[in-house]
Amino acid sequence: MKTTTLAVARDASQRRTSVWWQRYIDRFGVLGTVACVILAIIIIGAVFAPWLAPYDPDYPDLTSALSGPSAQHLLGADALGRDILSRLMYGARVTLVGPAAVIVLSTIIGTFLALVAAWRGRRTDAVIVWVLDILFAVPGIVFGLIAVALWGPSLVTVVGGLAIAYIPYVARVVRGAALRERNMPYVSAAWLQGHSGVSITSKQILPNVQPIVIAQAVSSLGFAVIDLAALSFLGLGVQPPAADLGLMVKSGFDSALRGYPGEAIYAGILIVLIVWCVTIIGDRLLSNARAM
Repeated sequence: MKTTTLAVARDASQRRTSVWWQRYIDRFGVLGTVACVILAIIIIGAVFAPWLAPYDPDYPDLTSALSGPSAQHLLGADALGRDILSRLMYGARVTLVGPAAVIVLSTIIGTFLALVAAWRGRRTDAVIVWVLDILFAVPGIVFGLIAVALWGPSLVTVVGGLAIAYIPYVARVVRGAALRERNMPYVSAAWLQGHSGVSITSKQILPNVQPIVIAQAVSSLGFAVIDLAALSFLGLGVQPPAADLGLMVKSGFDSALRGYPGEAIYAGILIVLIVWCVTIIGDRLLSNARAM
């Protein structure tokens, strides 16, 4: 009897797992699932880099300089003999954290502006839209360059500059969704019941546009990765000897001219993988949010 009960419970658990997995596949598709798995592996490698990386990413070993893949260095070593695999793992941390900070800051500010514009309307909406249009017309990397010119090259500087540039990417999309919600009957009913504008926007409109906010934030993450990598490549973001994928492409480019392209190729591939994964996931989330 006990064995029968355990078998029934196991079958029920398997059915629930099968249903959950089928729903996940229907939502993200096979390509989205592959992107999630790859991104999860990259994140795990970056988060646990201090324990998984075989070497200190900044430790030079001139005897191994520009060496190819071997038992000691699985992906080879750079011009200073530093282990490329270790630097990729640590570099992925910066490449993920920096853009994530950009998107978090821009999403918070952009969502706030979008909700204010949608609720207040008229002149307030017109002024906010005008400001967003100006910001949208300027490439993100230009804001990064302006921030560096004012406060010097560093990760914090370029994150602040890019965060300003990415505000309209979120605000324009969220504003459109918030305007639709603003005209829904439940908003008018809440207003007639005496709820304040702050209460309605924060407790009713914001939860309904939240899927759009998250989807747009994830979609913008890939562009932030590219912009930060480009600024690091130019020497304006993360500074040497810190491990960063943009810096690795830069230093690897110099090594490639000497016949050792491994560092630049590996770092470039990892950047492309990260951008591809977050773009696919963001597109799937945005499609699902718009279908709701």
